[in-house]
Parts: sequence; C-alpha cells; structure tokens
Amino acid sequence: MANNGAGASSEVAGDGCQQDGEAKQQHQKPVVLITGCAKGGIGYEYCLAFSALGCRVVATDIPDRVPDLADLVDLAGADTLPLDVTSESSVEAAVRRVLSDHGRIDVLVNNAGVGCTGPLAELRPESVRRAMDVNFLGQVRTVRAVAPHMARRGSGRVVNVGSVVGRAATPWAAPYCASKAAVHAATDALRLELRPFGVHVVAVVPGAVRSGLGRANAAGLAAAGRGEWRLYRGARPPREIVYGHMTLLFAALAAAPGWARDAFFARRFGLHKKTIIPPAAA
Repeated sequence: MANNGAGASSEVAGDGCQQDGEAKQQHQKPVVLITGCAKGGIGYEYCLAFSALGCRVVATDIPDRVPDLADLVDLAGADTLPLDVTSESSVEAAVRRVLSDHGRIDVLVNNAGVGCTGPLAELRPESVRRAMDVNFLGQVRTVRAVAPHMARRGSGRVVNVGSVVGRAATPWAAPYCASKAAVHAATDALRLELRPFGVHVVAVVPGAVRSGLGRANAAGLAAAGRGEWRLYRGARPPREIVYGHMTLLFAALAAAPGWARDAFFARRFGLHKKTIIPPAAA
C-alpha cells in the first residue's frame, strides 16, 4: 500500500493512534518512533502531526543534530534520542531505550534520508554507498531491531518513506532514486512477510517537498558546478532490454493493482494465514 506524504501521518496515526483499542483500554498513548527528525524536514512535521493525533512521539536524529530537536519537546511533548541509522549499535541502543521507557513501539516511521546529486558516471563511489546505506539499509536496520518486538505483541505498524522518484527516476539523482526504488521493493516484500504476525507495513511516497533535504541537494549540485561533469556525448543505447522466463507474468503483476499482487505472492509463498509467536519459556 502506498500513500502520499501529505496524508500519510493522518492515515497511519488514525489507525495506530485513534483506533488502537488496546491502548485506550490501558489509557496509554501509542508510541511512535520516528527517524530523521531534523527541523526543516518532513520528519519534524511527522512528529507534530502524530503528537496532534494523541501519540507519544520519540524523535530521533544523528547525535550532532539532537540538540536541534529541542523544539519538539515543547511543541510535541516528544522524547528525543540520538539514532544513527548507519550504525547497528546506535539503532539497537535507541530501540532498547524506547522499550525500556515506554514498554513498546506501536509505530516505526523510517524517514531518515540523504540526497546524492550529480551524473552517476562521475559520482564518487563513497557518495553512492552513503545514499544506499542511509536511505535503504538504514531502514533495514531499524526494521530488524523493531519488527521482532512487534511480532511478539501481534501488532504494530512500520512506515517506510520512499519517494516518487523511486517510481520514475530522474537524471542527476540516480543513487537517490535507486535507494528509494529499493525501499519500495523491500516494503512490498516486507508487507507480506510481516502480515501473518499482525504487523502492517505502509509505504509513504512523497512528491516534491520544500525541505532541508531538497535545499541541501540543490546547494550541493550548485557547489559541484555543471562544468565539472564531462561525459555527455555519443550514441544512445536502448532504454531497456527485457527477456527471459516469466517476464510476461511479472509485467502483468507490475501493471496489476497492489491488492492483486499481494494476494498472488501471499498465496504463492504461504503468507496468507495469521501466525502467532508462542510466549518464550520461563
């Protein structure tokens, strides 16, 4: 399932915050862990939106930026924590802290991201690796830390923030586009894998947003200067080559609505039945 960024927090929080019967019975606010919450970005706005819907927000960012989250303590009643999604130990420490303080995580919002602008053929490998490490593998790390807890409880929501450019790639941002395409593909698979445990997975697909990330991308591209890039000559190759076993089937699945793809793969891989994890032995 995919949502536009503008309505995503409302829809997810509506399920996770306003309709969580268990939380109402226990008179506890649903706990929402959000990554990448620096002021000026959409993560900051997600914090305000979830707080307005009655959630307990845990706002995180890399250690150097945590002091900049102080406004969220006053505006959203948020807890703030350091969390570097490129560090497994940092992710695990933050998740342990949230579970220790609040006892559970109801919603995980994987929002942290970085840009990477310039022609792919001339970008430094370390820049490409960083884009994938933060934007895609960062989400994998947080899911690995949080999903087992949600599965044991038999409930939870994972929200992975992608981008429209993960669906239709643009020039001068290939690594960013590729990282977001990976997010979309992984989210589709994860949704089916976690569904038997009662954990719902949602993809948020924002369009163009005026944010700190966008401004940083534009500034970086301007600083590099188009005169630095040289490789724009020669013949044009085919746009793509598609050939091989089951290409027609997957072309049809790609064109099919999401519910049809989910139904096909859920039955194909035996993920259409609810699974309950038995309590651990004392």
